[in-house]
Amino acid sequence: MKQTRLTKILAAGLLCAASLGWAFAQQTTTTTTTDPVTGTTTTQQTTTSAAGTIVTYAPESDYITFRTAPDVAPVRYYYTKETSVVDPEGRVVSWSAVRPDMPATVYYSTVGDRVVVRKVVVSRPAAVIKREETTTTTTTRP
Repeated sequence: MKQTRLTKILAAGLLCAASLGWAFAQQTTTTTTTDPVTGTTTTQQTTTSAAGTIVTYAPESDYITFRTAPDVAPVRYYYTKETSVVDPEGRVVSWSAVRPDMPATVYYSTVGDRVVVRKVVVSRPAAVIKREETTTTTTTRP
């Protein structure tokens, strides 16, 4: 009984932490200033980042769907020709290396009603260890 209660408390705490992280990851700061002399209005957007997993990517589309936590619904992030894809060391990677269920970090800003990705940093997926066994048979003849 105590283990069930502890499990429920830990699960609720994890859910709250993931939701809080997702909420903070989705913030974009836009600053609008007006020059008092010329009357020119300037809008500046700050790029924000989010870490998570690419859910879907299709080369013929103009967006990827990205999930920041397993229990959060995926969100569409639109990319352009200027969007770069790099590995963790900063080397440019082609879009063909992007796969669903690949961990990544996206750097984005909001343009109008769209979330536009500026850069995608793909992480290497978890290594799969393949174990092979070799068997040697020796036959001796009298």
